[in-house]
Amino acid sequence: MHLIDYSKVSTWNAVLVLGVLAVMVIVAIRLRRYKLFHKSLLPTAVLGGFLMLVVKLVGVKAGLFHTDSAAYNRFNEVLQVLTYHGIAIGFIAMTLRTPSEESKSSDRLVGPKSGAVIVSSYMIQGLVGLAISIILSYTVMPGLFRASGILLPMGYGQGPGQANNFGTTFEKLGFTGGHSFGLAIAAAGYLSACIVGVIYLNYLVRKGKIKRGPYEPVAGSVTVDNPEELVESNASESLDRLSRQLAIVMGIYMLTYVVTLAITEGVGLISEGAKNTVAGLIWGFNFMVGSALAIAVRALLKKRTKRISERMQRQDNYLLSRISGLAFDAMIVAGIGSIELEQLSGLWLPFILMAVAGALVTFLHLRFVCRRVYPDYYSEGMLSMYGMMTGTISSGVILLREVDPQLKTPAANNLIIGSSYAILLGAVLMVFVGMAPKSTLLTFVTFGLIFVYYIVLMLFLCKAGRKKPAEEDTPAAGEQ
Repeated sequence: MHLIDYSKVSTWNAVLVLGVLAVMVIVAIRLRRYKLFHKSLLPTAVLGGFLMLVVKLVGVKAGLFHTDSAAYNRFNEVLQVLTYHGIAIGFIAMTLRTPSEESKSSDRLVGPKSGAVIVSSYMIQGLVGLAISIILSYTVMPGLFRASGILLPMGYGQGPGQANNFGTTFEKLGFTGGHSFGLAIAAAGYLSACIVGVIYLNYLVRKGKIKRGPYEPVAGSVTVDNPEELVESNASESLDRLSRQLAIVMGIYMLTYVVTLAITEGVGLISEGAKNTVAGLIWGFNFMVGSALAIAVRALLKKRTKRISERMQRQDNYLLSRISGLAFDAMIVAGIGSIELEQLSGLWLPFILMAVAGALVTFLHLRFVCRRVYPDYYSEGMLSMYGMMTGTISSGVILLREVDPQLKTPAANNLIIGSSYAILLGAVLMVFVGMAPKSTLLTFVTFGLIFVYYIVLMLFLCKAGRKKPAEEDTPAAGEQ
């Protein structure tokens, strides 16, 4: 029997990294109490990630550790692993939530329309990003990875998790610094959500379009449920309710691993070359596989619940929201903290151009479509969507609560429902991301396909959306 030496640092690697992340979050919470950080609306997890970057940078400059040391590399590796698993666990927990009666809208197309708004934003971000990287590769930066621009929707639209996954994949395909580039784009997205979102929010306030409500901080997930059901005693059960929810989520994630492995090996049986080509892409889709399995499990549990008492409901929306919030917060802190700034040397020009252009184009695009899709609550719908399409759902809810503190409008639920439809409508984006880096020809083909799909989505939104109201902006929920 092999005895483990618990005094070895390798035994404590993951715990030490989690401890550092916890310290960064605690410091970020303290900083959020100061007026400057409080008014910035920068999420606590994002602030914690930036603090991690500062600590790493200061440590390297001071000679406390070296970027080529084994310990430093192990530290970053654990951060990347946390980012990778965080997005899948968060999506599984969020997908397992049972839709509430309040989330059902009289507009039966609100889900598909919100999904189309999200995916069309991915498309316009992809078009802008690819246009920048292609133009730069043929002019002032001939060595630039031509498909690098498609990381813009991965970072802005989908956040650090997907930016980490596909940035790493692109790096294996020849994009030096691709991992850090993707995560840096994601970090810039959070700044865009805060800077552009707050500027536009203050503009609406000055124009008298909305009345600003009191700020209420939120975690990394959307929670519109009250924890009233937790008052019910657990005395009749030997297993804690949180443990039960974690068991369901982690059971699905284990099944996700098995299914993804089976798909990879199945492709290998057909062609070993095909397996080597698509393996990285398939494993990068782990959150989609997990979400699909979560939908199936939710349907099975729903059928089972109909045959037994409602008191035996297997899902607890409040606790599932807390699990997804924890997973997303850990993903954000770890993802931003794992950025290697020195790897961005030589990539600052495309990074700055994509960050600025992405923020501007996303803003203009959402102003146009949200005016048609959400005419009754345009300000709330636009601000929440902009926050999500440059950061994550938490960014959208933070901006939303500035104008709708009680979440009286359907805007918050649209983020959740729309994200579910976006998984289906946006599956084609994953094909584009996997195809674009294969060759220069496929990069141009991908650009053309993205443009066509964007036009299709816009035609659907313009046809399905109602005409905008007479006033440029409708009153916010807090003003009614």
